Amino acid sequence: MPKFMDIHHGMKGLTPDEFKAAHQADLAIQSEEGVTFENAWADTESGDVFCLSEAPSAGAVQRIHERAGHKADEIHPLAIML
Repeated sequence: MPKFMDIHHGMKGLTPDEFKAAHQADLAIQSEEGVTFENAWADTESGDVFCLSEAPSAGAVQRIHERAGHKADEIHPLAIML
């Protein structure tokens, strides 16, 4: 299954609790689109959040994020990983 890295901009000042809640919202519904969110990182200074997932398509990733209330600004397919 393809892997994707998505990026959310503008989340400056995100608290650890808010970050955890947003990630949990994705995890709660991810199976409805066949998505598995593997990890997430936040840079609270820049406001960028990064999510690594395995999914049938970028559209599936975006639909989960939209339904969870935080649409991704960018979604990149990952063709090569070490």
